[in-house]
Amino acid sequence: MGTVDQQQDEFGDGTRVVHGGHPAPEGGRPLFPGPVFAAPYHLGETGPSGDFYGRAGNPTWRALESAIGELDGGHCVLLPSGMAAISTVLRAVLRAGDKLVLPSDGYYATRQFVTDEMAELSLDVHEIATPGPWGDEVFAGARLVVLETPSNPGGDVCDIAELAKRAHAAGALLAVDNTTATPLGQRPLELGADIVIASDTKALAGHSDVLLGHVSVGDEELAQRLVRARTLSGAIPGPFETWLAHRSMGTLDLRLARQAENAAALVEALSDHPKVSGLRWPGWSQDPSHELARRQMRRFGGVFRFELPDREAVESFVRRSELVVAATSFGGVHSTIDRRAQFGDPVSEGFVRFSAGCEDPQDLVTDVLKALGSSA
Repeated sequence: MGTVDQQQDEFGDGTRVVHGGHPAPEGGRPLFPGPVFAAPYHLGETGPSGDFYGRAGNPTWRALESAIGELDGGHCVLLPSGMAAISTVLRAVLRAGDKLVLPSDGYYATRQFVTDEMAELSLDVHEIATPGPWGDEVFAGARLVVLETPSNPGGDVCDIAELAKRAHAAGALLAVDNTTATPLGQRPLELGADIVIASDTKALAGHSDVLLGHVSVGDEELAQRLVRARTLSGAIPGPFETWLAHRSMGTLDLRLARQAENAAALVEALSDHPKVSGLRWPGWSQDPSHELARRQMRRFGGVFRFELPDREAVESFVRRSELVVAATSFGGVHSTIDRRAQFGDPVSEGFVRFSAGCEDPQDLVTDVLKALGSSA
């Protein structure tokens, strides 16, 4: 009988997240080893063999990288946050004057990083909304095309496989921010992407207490470049945070299932509410992106969006809700609401990103409808 890692492709999602990255059973050892805290390691009599310094390697990282890499279908490089992940990719791939394509409706900090921190490279930056239009001129001369699908915060979807083909035909690499979907919801590498980026702060760690990110790639040489960039920049994850995320990942399948169940129930309840407009969730049959999302996504998560009349309506909703709190993240076990205009996204004052947590579905629907019904 082979090891769990050798059999990953034969198992379902629940088994993969529970067993991924764990050592083979051995008498007297814990089922799940604790974090390794080390700055220097013993060099031995003949010099470095294996780990030698904490900035260059840690077995706790490698355990989680193995688990995530199995889910993504590539070589995983762990980083201390989602922004560390995207910034490391951009720095490793791009050179002065390169053409970069970014989603105009994706996470705002990605665009801000390029504008503020990469200005010295004089990049040729093109921004395009997730739904397009994706004309040939978008890809012409590009070095890197970055997608975010479903987009954050809008929830739009684009065709990864088709855009990967067109990017490759133009000589470009294609990267996908997969934070909203998670490795269980979508596998961009299998759809033709070269790079997958994610903030594991969100659903993968899932308990609103850890900052972490990762990059997965199919090309081993690119993976080594990313590891080298991590080592030289010092942008390394802490072993305790890594261990917490790995422990939390064991319930990812269960958490995503409940979050999607709650999102579906809430979207259904809000679909004809008089105070709600602009309702979007890729898992909703009436969503404009649903058919495409259904083809390329393996499951839908708990994040959706809608609009209330104004800022005051959102604030009133939060005050009156017993279960939903205002917070600027998503994917956790608690349901949260985030009014995105306050962070500079080009959306209306009443635009909210809702992250359905793991509460009882009926309790959550009842609470949300009550809070909406009482808001002014």
